[in-house]
Amino acid sequence: MRAVMWSLPAVALLLAQSVAAQSEPHRAEYVLRLGAAANAPRVGTAVQDLALDCNGWRLKRDFKGEVALSSSLKFSVASTLDSDEHRSGEGLRFRTVQVQNGAEREMRGKVQRSDGELRAEIASPDGPAQIALPPFTLMPVASINYIIGQLRSGSPSFPALTFDAQGTGDTFRIDVSRIEDKAIRRRPPADKPIAVPGRSWPVQMSFTPRAREPQKPLFAFSARLFEAGVLDHVTVDAEMVTVTADLQALEMRPAPVCR
Repeated sequence: MRAVMWSLPAVALLLAQSVAAQSEPHRAEYVLRLGAAANAPRVGTAVQDLALDCNGWRLKRDFKGEVALSSSLKFSVASTLDSDEHRSGEGLRFRTVQVQNGAEREMRGKVQRSDGELRAEIASPDGPAQIALPPFTLMPVASINYIIGQLRSGSPSFPALTFDAQGTGDTFRIDVSRIEDKAIRRRPPADKPIAVPGRSWPVQMSFTPRAREPQKPLFAFSARLFEAGVLDHVTVDAEMVTVTADLQALEMRPAPVCR
């Protein structure tokens, strides 16, 4: 999720809203299906676990999927993220592990703002790297809070920059638009509805890596976004495939009382 272009007034507004809007600690479990049909086959699961203490956020994501390309050939992939994000959104430490058909790739890193610059230090199998990020790039949870703040304020469409810790280790530009409720895919009839507290908005988001701008987005999705930071009725459209994610279980947790 991410990429560029903010004026100083826009940044001031961004920072003010990212403080005012805040996700809620929760654990959400999803089932993944290949295609948008009601009877689309299940191909995996995803879990997002968002915890908060007085120092900041801890975000864990776990994704596992397997697609049968033929009766004898299967493609399997797994991805995990474990990150600690400062409550101010000014710093992040993270570890990701990607596994594709049994081949594992680990990446560790940190992002820190210092002297007006935002830099990522990343260690991966390719070796250590230092990346200068656009100064208005938001950390993962801060970007969610910002998007929620913009939707609460009534903005029909807007961009955001976010750091992609789980995939590229770089900045994405997200273009967010409110869409009509009928444009959101409905839950398969066999799935039990899951109640999520608070307001929600039907949205579409497109994701363009910094290296690909101004080319077309890498992928886009439509979903219902709740002010608690929970997504449901997700439909992801990439160049070659459509994957859907529906909420199967949700545990909301209390926020800490900090002085």
